[in-house]
Amino acid sequence: MPDISLTTLVFLCVAAAAAGWIDAVVGGGGLLLLPALLLGMPQVPAAQILGTNKAVAIVGTTGAAVTYLRKAPVQVGTALRIGLAALAGSMGGAFFAAGISSDVLRPVIMVVLLAVAAFVMLRPSFGTHGDRGPVTRARIATAIVLVGGGIGFYDGLFGPGTGTFLVLALTAVLHLDLVTASATAKIVNVCTNAGALAMFAYQGTVLWQLAALMAVFNLAGGMLGARMALRKGAEFVRGVLLVVVFSLVAKLAFDQWSG
Repeated sequence: MPDISLTTLVFLCVAAAAAGWIDAVVGGGGLLLLPALLLGMPQVPAAQILGTNKAVAIVGTTGAAVTYLRKAPVQVGTALRIGLAALAGSMGGAFFAAGISSDVLRPVIMVVLLAVAAFVMLRPSFGTHGDRGPVTRARIATAIVLVGGGIGFYDGLFGPGTGTFLVLALTAVLHLDLVTASATAKIVNVCTNAGALAMFAYQGTVLWQLAALMAVFNLAGGMLGARMALRKGAEFVRGVLLVVVFSLVAKLAFDQWSG
């Protein structure tokens, strides 16, 4: 583990807990966790930051997924199929990432996110009530290809806001309520995080001691966030979703114009 002060260690653990909570409710915990690691350890190579980030995040995501599975009506088989497609998509995105400029992608993603925010605000019923009937094969196939493959590809290519995009897409394509969509997104995230972490571990770019400590706090935050989402329902998730979407837009705008 790198030589860091106690103050920095406490800061990183608090950030891990908050990121776990955000990620469990609506996705987007990486918006907090990754910048916290970069800020707290500016001397550490980027590859180790990314590897440690994944090692922390997968623990909280798994804990949130288990918490959701106990009470939310999640179709695990469907979620796993979407997750495997997302894993394959992320590998494809990573393959093409070197040839794509993030300066080109940021404005496009900002426009998409603002459109999403407007849609959610203008449609208060969005995600508050899911379908009561069975999910059709056509919708499942669409979710596997577009949600899994498409968003997985985006995750490998660029990344920010993947969890939030998963929640929104699952709500729209499978007609899930926001709580069930968040639960399903956690399972998909576990799949994609596992693939990324395996690659980082193989490359030896994970700070395991620091990751283990931060993961405890991330797990606690993730389980707390999942329980709050289950207890407070879709309206609560909808409110957090809008906050995260606008935060992501602000971050992308800052990165775009400061760069």
